[in-house]
Amino acid sequence: MRVRPSPNIWNTPELYELENRAADPHGRVVAAMRELGDWSARTFLDIGCGTGFHLPQWAATAATVVGVEPHPPLATLARRRTRSLANVSVHEGVAEALPVPDASVDVAHARWAYFFGPGSEPGLRELDRVVRRGGTAFVIDNDPTRSTFGGWFARGFPEVDPDAVERFWSMHGWQRRQVDMGWSFATREDLESVVRIELPPAVADEALATHTGTEVDYAVNLWWRHY
Repeated sequence: MRVRPSPNIWNTPELYELENRAADPHGRVVAAMRELGDWSARTFLDIGCGTGFHLPQWAATAATVVGVEPHPPLATLARRRTRSLANVSVHEGVAEALPVPDASVDVAHARWAYFFGPGSEPGLRELDRVVRRGGTAFVIDNDPTRSTFGGWFARGFPEVDPDAVERFWSMHGWQRRQVDMGWSFATREDLESVVRIELPPAVADEALATHTGTEVDYAVNLWWRHY
């Protein structure tokens, strides 16, 4: 099955690590997720887990955590990161064919894994298969209609139509929680490096020329559905 490359983390996982550390410094995304579908003592599936940055966080309270990652080098890094966590396993696989049994997951999570609405139907069918009755699925994506980063994203990726995305999720029975998570970097150099892996060069140059400091207001859409 063809996998769409993720140029930021596939090409520069060390810089994407800086982004993960900077994102959501106040834990607002996780707080919203826990309010909607707590994973304590339950089975948690992280789709597109990358280097496994978030896996230890889920594992702290979940009974079992399964990470799925399509890019073998990243899956290897995720296994290395979680090798001391007995309740975590990492598998190579894609959202359209998840390597987990039917009705085996209580909470599923995909963050910036190219679930931009239209075209995601095969992945949603897999969620229908693997999430148990009473479970919850989350998809976290950029909101190009709000925030400083949202404006940068809209200029860099005009092909992402926020109205079409909203119609798609609503049509499939999902709801939205808007979250202002923010970015907070340790240094300006870190911020500049991450902006350059996230945006086309011309848009990155413009953004950095007009924005000072090490923090960026950043809004996301937390799409969610109960099963």
